[in-house]
Amino acid sequence: MPQSILKSLLAATLILSAEAKRCDELDILAGQHVVYSFPSTSQPPDELINLTKAGLVGGVILFGENVDANTAKAMSALKDAYNASPAPALLKKKTGKDARFFVTTDQEGGMVRRIKTGEPKLSAKQMGAAADPAAAGKAGGAGAAVSLKEYQCNSNLAPVLDVFREAGDFTDYFQRSFGNTSQQVVTAAVPFITAQQAAGVVACGKHFPGLGAASHDANTDLQPVVLNLTLSEIRKVDQAPYVAAIKAGLEMVMASWAVYPSLDERPAGLSEKWIKGELRSRLRFKGVTVTDALEAGALSAYGDAGARGVAAAKAGMDMLLASGRNVTQGEAVRKAVVQALKKGQLDRREFDEATVRIAGMRSRIVA
Repeated sequence: MPQSILKSLLAATLILSAEAKRCDELDILAGQHVVYSFPSTSQPPDELINLTKAGLVGGVILFGENVDANTAKAMSALKDAYNASPAPALLKKKTGKDARFFVTTDQEGGMVRRIKTGEPKLSAKQMGAAADPAAAGKAGGAGAAVSLKEYQCNSNLAPVLDVFREAGDFTDYFQRSFGNTSQQVVTAAVPFITAQQAAGVVACGKHFPGLGAASHDANTDLQPVVLNLTLSEIRKVDQAPYVAAIKAGLEMVMASWAVYPSLDERPAGLSEKWIKGELRSRLRFKGVTVTDALEAGALSAYGDAGARGVAAAKAGMDMLLASGRNVTQGEAVRKAVVQALKKGQLDRREFDEATVRIAGMRSRIVA
C-alpha cells in the first residue's frame, strides 16, 4: 500500500479517535448536569452503579423509600464508583475543581422529612412561629446537616422560601413555609441556610420565584398551575427571601413549575425571563440552579423527560432533576442534552459555565 494512503488512513483514524474522545467527554459532562433517581430500595440497581463507574452520573436524589439502615453504605459505594470513574479527573481538567459526588434529598422539617428519624423535627411553620425564630431556624439547619451526613447525603433541597398567603393554602397546609410575611421567612430561613452550609451540606432555596400564593389544590406535581400576581408583588413579597438568602451565600435555587403571566407564559423553570433575567441578572445569583421534578404534571404540554430537560437547560437551569424513581429517565435526559449540544440547540458556552458552577458547588460539600 502506498505510503501516502497509509498516512491518510492514519490521519483519519486519529481524527475519529479524537472525535470519539470528545463525545465521551461530552457524555460525562452532561451526566454531571443530571440528578438520577432509583426505585424503592436503598440499594442502587446495577445499571446505576455501572453508569456511575463510567463517569456518567454525578449525583442522585433519595426519597423515603431509599432511606433505611443500608443507605449510608449504599451511598458510600456510589461515591466510590464515582471516584474510580473518569469524571473527577475530567471535571478537574475542565473546571479546576475537585467535584465530589452529589447526594440530595428533601429534609425540610416536620412532615417533609425523607429521613423520618432525623432532624429537624419542627416544621418550617413551627420554626417561624417560635419565640426566637432565628434560633429555631439555626437549630433546624444544623440538625438537618447532622442527620443528612449520617446517611451520606451532602445536599438538602431545603429550605422552602415561599411566603404563604392564606392559612391552609398549598405551602401552608403541610407547614412548609416559615411565615406569611417576607420578613418572617427571612428571619428563620437564613439561619437555617447558614447553619446547614457551615456544616458542609448544600442548601437549596425553593420554589423560585415563589409558590406561596398557590391555593390548596394548586400542586405543580399533578397539574399546570397559573399564579396571576403582578410582577411588583412577586418582587416585593416572594423574591425578598431570595435577596436575603443570596446575600447570605445560598448555594442552590430550585425553580417553580408554576406559570407567572406577569413576566412569561412558560413555567418559571423553563423561562429564560425568570431564570436568566430575574434570578441571574436582576438578583445576581451566582450559584447553581436546579429544576423541580421533570416528570411533574405541570409540564404535560412540554414533551417527554428529555425534551423537558433540554428546555430547562436552555432556560438556564444547571441541574436537571430526573426524580421518576428509575434510571431510564435520567439516561433519557442525559442523552437528550448531549444531542441538543451536538445539534447546536443548546449553547456550549452556557453549558460549560453551568458545569463550572456545578463543579464549584460540589467541591464545597462534605465527602
